[in-house]
Amino acid sequence: MAGVSREEKVARCVYAELQALTCPLVEGLYLQEADSMLQLLCSPSQHRTDILAWICSRINPNFGISKARSGRSKDPEDLTKDMALLGQELLLCRADDLDLITGDASPLRQLQFLEQLLTSVPGCKNFAGERTDAESLLNELFVAENLPLLTQMLRPTFNPWPSHMKTLQKNIKSSSKPSREEAADVSVLIQQTQSALEQLRSECDFLSNEAQSPDVFSPNSLRVAACDLQQLMSTFSHVYESDLKSYCSRDPPTFSTETDVFQRVHQLLLAFTTELEMIKEVSEASVSVKQEVDTLQTQPRYWSRGEKRTLEHQLEELNRRIKDFSSLLHT
Repeated sequence: MAGVSREEKVARCVYAELQALTCPLVEGLYLQEADSMLQLLCSPSQHRTDILAWICSRINPNFGISKARSGRSKDPEDLTKDMALLGQELLLCRADDLDLITGDASPLRQLQFLEQLLTSVPGCKNFAGERTDAESLLNELFVAENLPLLTQMLRPTFNPWPSHMKTLQKNIKSSSKPSREEAADVSVLIQQTQSALEQLRSECDFLSNEAQSPDVFSPNSLRVAACDLQQLMSTFSHVYESDLKSYCSRDPPTFSTETDVFQRVHQLLLAFTTELEMIKEVSEASVSVKQEVDTLQTQPRYWSRGEKRTLEHQLEELNRRIKDFSSLLHT
């Protein structure tokens, strides 16, 4: 597995510190991947500029007040220059290092700038806490009473350090022992877990099957399955609370012992279905007859004299012939 790059480590630290400081601009993001954190912290965007402005306002409250008074009419370039000037005052960058503010510098350089900027925020303890022991030792060494001893170090002699300095050094060495003991305990726990997993694998035949896909038991698949299960459980809980709970609390219904009612209903439904089928057949026959009549009325056909006429014209011809025949009889 490839090692984690330095940019990803610093990005995670900066993002964690922003969450620890309850920065409102990272609330609700829930970023888990280092690439997403790098995209947020190192890519030029208005969101990144707002995060920088929030950090500057936490370092210098007057910075936020002046920006609030200026309102939306403040030019973004002026805001960038103001943040660069604040960085220069903190000895973190130069006034012309605008690429650090706009997000055009290298990711590592931007992250280092953000990390150093966050150390100046009141209440920031994550970055400073790692140097507590070293700073306490330096503060103890550079007190006024130890300055002659430090000067004497440039000219080595056999004069020993004071007793309280030896005690401080012993305390610092002893403070590192619990961490080594904890590391040993963690190593033993990992070995025990590994042996338990090997025993479980030997007992489960399906885990040692070569035809089994390795992706089935991958952590990502397990994470996806757990998320799906959580969503299904949440959906069911919502439906149960809103719709099903009132029905589940009712008494179960009592069924009638008179089965002839169901038999009669079945017979009536069967008769109704038969009548519907008959009506359907009658409707189809009616449509067929209508089509046949329309065909006789509209399409011409050959009649007894070999003339091709429609039914309407043929009836008119018959009426005319009947009238002629009647007139001949009367005459």
